[in-house]
Amino acid sequence: MNILVIVAHPDDPEFFCGGSIARWVQEGHHVEYLIVTSGDKGSDDPHMTPWQLVETRREEQRKAGAVLGVHDITFLAYSDGELFNTHDLQRDLVREIRRARPDRIVTLDPLTLHWGARGINHRDHRAIGNAVNDAIFPGSSSRFYFTELLADGYLPHPPREVYYAGPSAPNTWIDVTATIDLKAQAVCQHVSQVKEPDSAKVADRLRTGLFRLLADGQVQYWEAFRCVSL
Repeated sequence: MNILVIVAHPDDPEFFCGGSIARWVQEGHHVEYLIVTSGDKGSDDPHMTPWQLVETRREEQRKAGAVLGVHDITFLAYSDGELFNTHDLQRDLVREIRRARPDRIVTLDPLTLHWGARGINHRDHRAIGNAVNDAIFPGSSSRFYFTELLADGYLPHPPREVYYAGPSAPNTWIDVTATIDLKAQAVCQHVSQVKEPDSAKVADRLRTGLFRLLADGQVQYWEAFRCVSL
């Protein structure tokens, strides 16, 4: 199976669904990332410039993806915090969907405004979820949308399903008990974003945010998605 993970920022794949990504790679699926913004505003370091931050975060993302077994990463370089569901963004997403030809697209849930009492969901997360929706249907599967892409060989492609990460109303759970430590190691590659990149401590913090199930006296950890079949 080909899986395309489309997210707003470097580090979104690992934080939102790194355990599932690691499991899918281990199961033999091909996973690649499409990172839409450069993450150029994600720092409170007064000595950091936006240009330095872009290069730093791209390198961190490559290292994090490699920990999980993902080596195909495309960066679109939209501005962090300024993502809108525009015609141009939809065309860029349609192009990449037609190029990668995924069976499954993983993106962020545009319906999630916040998680209970735990803060507000970043506007870019919601924007990318909506843009991906519009790029998938009807954009990616019909030759009458973005016809200029046909001349470059980007033929229509209909994905089979969408997994929305960070959902407010999940209907699908992936057991990541065996890959939570890999997720933590990948998260820790984002040194500019993690104040204490100790993988053991990060793994403990990540476990508190996952769904938990007690089975045969052992705690299992699950990442949640809202899955929609197309």
